[in-house]
Amino acid sequence: MTAPAIRYPLLHIFPSFEIGGSQMRFATLANCLAARYRHVILAMDNRHQAASLLNSDVDYTLLPYTLNKRSSPANLLAYRRIIRDSGARRLVTYNWGATEWGLANLIGGIPHLHIEDGFGPEETRRQIPRRVWFRRLALARAQPIVLPSRTLEKIARDIWGFAAEKIAYVPNGVDCTRFEGRADPALCAELGLDGGIPIIGTVAGLRPEKNVARLLRAFALVLKHHRARLAIAGTGTQREMLAALAQELGIAPHVVFAGHLARVERILPAFSVYTISSDTEQMPISLIEAMAASLPVAAVNVGDIASMVAAENRPFITPVDEVPLATAMADLLADPGRRRRIGSANADKARSDFSEDRMIAAYDALYSGRPLPA
Repeated sequence: MTAPAIRYPLLHIFPSFEIGGSQMRFATLANCLAARYRHVILAMDNRHQAASLLNSDVDYTLLPYTLNKRSSPANLLAYRRIIRDSGARRLVTYNWGATEWGLANLIGGIPHLHIEDGFGPEETRRQIPRRVWFRRLALARAQPIVLPSRTLEKIARDIWGFAAEKIAYVPNGVDCTRFEGRADPALCAELGLDGGIPIIGTVAGLRPEKNVARLLRAFALVLKHHRARLAIAGTGTQREMLAALAQELGIAPHVVFAGHLARVERILPAFSVYTISSDTEQMPISLIEAMAASLPVAAVNVGDIASMVAAENRPFITPVDEVPLATAMADLLADPGRRRRIGSANADKARSDFSEDRMIAAYDALYSGRPLPA
């Protein structure tokens, strides 16, 4: 009888393991590489909703976080014990909220991989100097620092001061074939998204930095000239506030809050236009999924969005304001032929530049300490 293969053990530190971009990417990697790795996962807010995305053959353990966040210096020794007792051969930290684990791992620690996907609302417009200095110290051992966007890569090099050889640019990727079919007619009927009326849609956490309020105000302007519905897929702390704003703007009958959808491919192909209204993004996975679904995109110009979409789509990437965003959405609604051409170009770019296979191969190498594939 052949002995089972030993899975390479990794310790993942997430500020939160709720469903979001970092967590969805991790779930994709863990599911596709289930035979190769064992995962110990610690969420510093003890929220583990993203565990529902993991397949049954993924070997993982959820560690409780029992320390007092307000006494960070006193926690460093505890972090060292957790790293040691986990049996992991590599520490993987995610975003600013887990950076201090790198400090605990500096002396006598294990190999460290840090993944930075973006910033909260407090760093939307500028980097906070004390965080810049702390990153330089705490991530001194991290090799490499993994960034999914060219915007972040430039920040890590020019502001954080890390050498180019310490930085790895690894773009996000999706299984584009998932988004090539039709929307689920039963789900669309259930949500009230049938009937032939054009749909402007987004997939976003209902959090301040996503600024869905900007989208609602832009959509109110669109409705003055076009029949349309707005579909918002996602959950978050601003759900009630956004519903109240829709009422205040007089657009509530035309807005659908779809909640969290485990399989967004059931709804994306029903959209006429995909939109992003965030204050901050880097390389949103939801945008790649929309492109793979052959959608044209009207979005504000943050992070890598303008360079991610096809050249034909770039005139509809706007300044960060609801008025130009509304104009972009309205112009796309008014020209179905142009929508189709742009959507087809976006799908081609998603397949060529943002394939899931390329992303998985890169992270497989990073997890195991091998060189990135060419």
